[in-house]
Amino acid sequence: MKLRSLAGALAATVVLPFGLAQATDLEVTHWWTSGGEAAAVAELAKAFDATGNKWVDGAIAGSGGTARPIMISRITGGDPMGATQFNHGRQAEELVEAGLMRDLTDVATRENWKEIVKPASLLDSCTIEGKIYCAPVNIHSWQWLWLSNAAFKQAGVPVPKNWDEFVAAGPALEKAGIIPLAVGGQPWQAAGAFDVLMVAIAGKDVFEQVFAKKDEEVAAGPEIAKVFKAADDARRLSKGTNVQDWNQATNLVITGKAGGQIMGDWAQGEFQVAGQKAGVDYTCLPGLGVNEVISTGGDAFYFPLLEDEEKSKAQEVLASTLLNPKTQVAFNLKKGSLPVRGDVDLATANDCMKKGLEILAKGNVIQGTDQLLSADSQKQKEDLFSEFFANPSMTPEDAQKRFAEIIAAAD
Repeated sequence: MKLRSLAGALAATVVLPFGLAQATDLEVTHWWTSGGEAAAVAELAKAFDATGNKWVDGAIAGSGGTARPIMISRITGGDPMGATQFNHGRQAEELVEAGLMRDLTDVATRENWKEIVKPASLLDSCTIEGKIYCAPVNIHSWQWLWLSNAAFKQAGVPVPKNWDEFVAAGPALEKAGIIPLAVGGQPWQAAGAFDVLMVAIAGKDVFEQVFAKKDEEVAAGPEIAKVFKAADDARRLSKGTNVQDWNQATNLVITGKAGGQIMGDWAQGEFQVAGQKAGVDYTCLPGLGVNEVISTGGDAFYFPLLEDEEKSKAQEVLASTLLNPKTQVAFNLKKGSLPVRGDVDLATANDCMKKGLEILAKGNVIQGTDQLLSADSQKQKEDLFSEFFANPSMTPEDAQKRFAEIIAAAD
């Protein structure tokens, strides 16, 4: 995508006619539309509205894969919003290079972001050629197993403490009419579950050899064969799920229709909306209770370059508000994610958030596969695991062979 040539055109199109809009109304686009996500984003809107400005919500349904092309098209097409969500990493890099996004370095320097944002890699992901272009709002990790305490009680077996105990409990759950493992039908969910199994079973070093170093021999070797054996167990235990969206699968766990779900920490927001309490109604096992490692991706807000001075001032207020300690706690408690500040009061953090913070403090972190693989390689991996989970006749050995081929060609 060639965006640089559009920068000049944008400058001529973003100037709003005098008096057409209220200067402090700021449209903010994002893809947070599930119950827990909507509750979390409402905290951001409440905090921004309290500054005297007005959050104009621009939620786009259908997850990031649907929303991002719409967001980028609006910015490049001369119809920019006041602020927009992207994930940490390279998703807005071309927009920045084209001169379409606002430099937030002055705000970040004034408010000491380099000292308060932890880990530093979050702000590094917002930095291009020494300038800061986004405000990180959370740390999200994929490596969690969510369990329904009621489902295991109904099945007459203890709540598992790790993946092996979970697999062993499968027959008792099935006998009680409960789906052991809920896996939604969208390809990214099956691929994400496999990545979680890999770091839990094969370990951090093997995960990095495969996805960071693109080591084909390791991908085809015995350690990854163990991961495919676990994925085969997961496929068998997920039979009968029959839902598509991740939050629909989470709801199966919330309602006790499923025993567990491998899903990112964003699932926690759904439990909270349902009025359930961590440690009482549900149990969370980081690293599947086997290898407590979390990834440090997440969400950030970027600010398109605008010529309306009042809206530009409101952008600065919003950027500051997103990093405010009270906003960080209120938002992340609802979102199920971890705050990006290391100096906030987490007295109200629930059991699962505390577990994540302890792992983060120990430095047991990895990069996500979205950061390590190109979009094309990631798509090939999603297609493989979507087929593997849907087709019981595909053997783990055949799937591992295709996986090694994808890693060999990955960039």
